[in-house]
Amino acid sequence: MSSTPAASRPLRNLGFIHLVPFDRNDPATGLREGVELFKFAEELGLDSGWVRTRHMQYGLPSASVFFGAVSQVTERIGLGNAVIPVGFENPFRLAEDLGTADALSGGRLLPGLSVHPPSYDETVNDLVHDNGWRDEDYSYGRLERLRSFLRGDKVRDIPEYQGIGGDFDSERVEPMSEGLADRLWYGGGSLRSAQWAGENGFHWLVSNISSSNTGELVDYGVNQREQIDAYRAASPLGDAARATVARVLVPTDGATPEQLRKYREYAEGRTERTKSVHGRGTIIALDVLGSNDEIIEFIKNDPAFQAADDYLFELPFEMELDDWKQMLTQLATVIGPALGWTPANA
Repeated sequence: MSSTPAASRPLRNLGFIHLVPFDRNDPATGLREGVELFKFAEELGLDSGWVRTRHMQYGLPSASVFFGAVSQVTERIGLGNAVIPVGFENPFRLAEDLGTADALSGGRLLPGLSVHPPSYDETVNDLVHDNGWRDEDYSYGRLERLRSFLRGDKVRDIPEYQGIGGDFDSERVEPMSEGLADRLWYGGGSLRSAQWAGENGFHWLVSNISSSNTGELVDYGVNQREQIDAYRAASPLGDAARATVARVLVPTDGATPEQLRKYREYAEGRTERTKSVHGRGTIIALDVLGSNDEIIEFIKNDPAFQAADDYLFELPFEMELDDWKQMLTQLATVIGPALGWTPANA
């Protein structure tokens, strides 16, 4: 099935990714500020807001609960996950949570998923997963099982009602939210995962951390472009197959002198890690700190962005609500329109 040439793909959606960080002694404030940021982004006309998933860190661990709250104070903005590591989840229970949040939001969830074995040491793994984790299947099949539950596939036969219980029984996972199973992204960073996501009808999400396609330090945008091209070549969805690129892009226009100081220190502290390959081939993109014009120029010339349908700004972790609002304001009012995007509220 043919698709639009990657180099000329129009920008379809513009959004952001947020960690929803909080103080360990006052988590409610950080979580409420996260809700406020999503309201603010919707008012700016952004298409989507995505949250990271963090376990045993000072960041949001439960996207479904958070989106249940966000859905009640917003009306339109897409609610994405970047990403849920399904190795920590029971696919059955995750399907229930996602279905509940999607129903409450009116069908706005954009679940991004990944799959990998437990990564802690054995003692911690036993506490987190129970000792059965050694025998669990942490392959892509875990995602296929989740999608089956979300799709409403039959799980069981319902016995005849005997007058005691059972009158609310369903043969499938409930609530089943129509269309949710078709809105799944796979968050990956290798040619292998790109091909699998394409072949299996997932959308494709890449970020500022990836695997080198050659095992060596290479041009980051070119590396991701190769993955996006492999994804599209494998996907049966044609033009409906969506590739999303997320990067840390920090606009300095509209920032106060104090904000500029913080932004520069943040970017400078993360630059060294981009100069080498980590582990078995992990590479990290350079944060782009600059004026609106500099960021626009970078995006226009980056091969990965050229091939993508959706752009996401990854908000820096160690900032505050006013900082994130300044960044989103520049994204929605200047950068996006210069790239051919129109705010949803225009």
